[in-house]
Amino acid sequence: MAQSGKSSAKKSKPSYLYSIIGVALVLFLLGTLGLVVIHANKLSVYFKESIEVQVILRDNVKENQALALRDSMANKPYIKSIEYVSKDMAAQRFKKDFGEDFITLLQYNPLYSSINIKANANYVNNDSLKIIENNLSQQSIVREISYQRMLVSKLNENVNRIGLIILIISGLLCLVVIFLIDNTIRLAMFSNRFLIKTMQMVGATRWFIAKPFDLRSIANGAIAALIAIAGLIGIMSLADKLLPELAGLRDNLMIAFMFIGMILIGICISLVSTHRSVMKYLRLKLDDLY
Repeated sequence: MAQSGKSSAKKSKPSYLYSIIGVALVLFLLGTLGLVVIHANKLSVYFKESIEVQVILRDNVKENQALALRDSMANKPYIKSIEYVSKDMAAQRFKKDFGEDFITLLQYNPLYSSINIKANANYVNNDSLKIIENNLSQQSIVREISYQRMLVSKLNENVNRIGLIILIISGLLCLVVIFLIDNTIRLAMFSNRFLIKTMQMVGATRWFIAKPFDLRSIANGAIAALIAIAGLIGIMSLADKLLPELAGLRDNLMIAFMFIGMILIGICISLVSTHRSVMKYLRLKLDDLY
């Protein structure tokens, strides 16, 4: 009987290895989608915070008045960055961008000084920007507010549409992940069914039988998750070499939370699937195992 137990244990080792690899691959797939979601969110924030709102000032406004308005706005919660651009600075930028010195031609500077704002991503929508516009328009030194309203609308529509698609894909993938991991663990436990039944027949309690399998499943789930995480880190390192711009979009805190979540998912699903399989084989009659 001891020899039978040893042979069963030897046969179970490859199945444990296969289950670890299978779970790691599934978690790697889930983690890849997680990276796409994180980078997509950061990318949408980047585009939103790149939209500039120009507070164009009246022609007779003094510089100290403009700077006072800028300083009063700087601490507002919707401000990401703020900059005062004088008439001379605006002319220099126009010349740099378009290569034309219109001042020499016109003999005067027709541009207005302005305060250029980049808002936090949460405020880059038509409703919030309209409120900001109304508040700033009440300032006597403000001539007009200018920003790309159509771009803001399209950007938010596309972000919401893409977010919904990613949410649906994520939900479906989570169900597929649970199903695949559960089946992988059940197949791994199938090779141990006679060992489980033999332990029951010699008088071992259910807890005594399940405990080593449960502990092993926790270790296997953690190992599989760590393998998947190592693969994702390798992918990110390769992506950084090919596309260095991606490093600026990375949210390391969110990625760390995702890695912790992958470890917990690997452990929990492995543990639940293993324990359920052990209980299933304990309830079966010996003849049903064949």
